[in-house]
Amino acid sequence: MTAPQTPEAPQPGADPQGAPAPAAGDRQVPQYVYGVTVADAAPPAQATGLDGNPVSLVAHGPVAAVVSDLPQGRPLGERADLLAHQGVLEALISEGTAVLPFRFGAALTSADAVRQELLEPNGERLAEVLRALDGKVELRLKGTYVQENVLREVMADDPEIASLNERLRSIPADAADAAYYDRVRLGELIARALEQRRDQDGQALLESLAPLAEHVVARTPMREEDVVDASFLVDHERREEFEQAVEKHAADRAERVRLRLIGPLPPYDFVPET
Repeated sequence: MTAPQTPEAPQPGADPQGAPAPAAGDRQVPQYVYGVTVADAAPPAQATGLDGNPVSLVAHGPVAAVVSDLPQGRPLGERADLLAHQGVLEALISEGTAVLPFRFGAALTSADAVRQELLEPNGERLAEVLRALDGKVELRLKGTYVQENVLREVMADDPEIASLNERLRSIPADAADAAYYDRVRLGELIARALEQRRDQDGQALLESLAPLAEHVVARTPMREEDVVDASFLVDHERREEFEQAVEKHAADRAERVRLRLIGPLPPYDFVPET
């Protein structure tokens, strides 16, 4: 089922007698599914699907799958496919439409298969998840240390590190090999101090921002310089307040931490696994 068209709009592909061609979501051709939304939503006006195919909806009950024709004659997974997939979902989000995004698209043999295999057996659960996501957006916060400044802090705050560093600096270059194990020890001490500082700084940010969000998903930082990487599910009505809070933290910590807020994003991190 596609969004209704205005009566004046000509139907593409109409036969000479004026009978309209089947709507995109009703043609029995393989379909690529981007995610699920509410049945009364409109297809995103500002996006096209894979290979530039138009996006439509296949509805059943209160929910609808967001689909386009499946590209034929080639495997999926090209960069352009990933960008198109993300673009369709982001277009829905930008229009304020609740969407349950698929991280990777599903391919089904036809619009009927989308209804029978995806929507009919899962419709109630999908509708429940959409209700929980309605009116909310995902915002992702990333923070990294300004390393030279934080290293100076570590050196100044830890007497053992400061003493060992000063001793190594006084060793002549021609005797550097003799201090190999001391250099290893210094590296270990600095890494441990940075980890402790990162845990404290990251936790402080999360605890400050969490009350402004419905849910939070925090990831383990992957790099030594990473402070925080977390996704927040934020109500539309509190989004400005949340963004202002992030801006204040960024200003207060500008010499130590660079914060970047990304979004709104499709709420991948807040879709139940089952």
